Amino acid sequence: MSDPRPDLRADVPAPTRLVDIDVPFSRLVLFFFKSGLAIIPALFLIWAVVALIMFALGAMFGTGFMEHGRMMRW
Repeated sequence: MSDPRPDLRADVPAPTRLVDIDVPFSRLVLFFFKSGLAIIPALFLIWAVVALIMFALGAMFGTGFMEHGRMMRW
């Protein structure tokens, strides 16, 4: 006769452990070189977004709180 209860262990995945990653040195160098080159356009994009945010804040609240090291008079 078979057991009427379902086997609960069949649904639980076995634990795994990563022991080693074998990546050639030249491929690692190429990966880091490409990621270093990808930073350049990303910085331009981040700079543009920050510039737009600062432009919007400057348009809403005025274009600066300090002028030549002194506080501006309202």
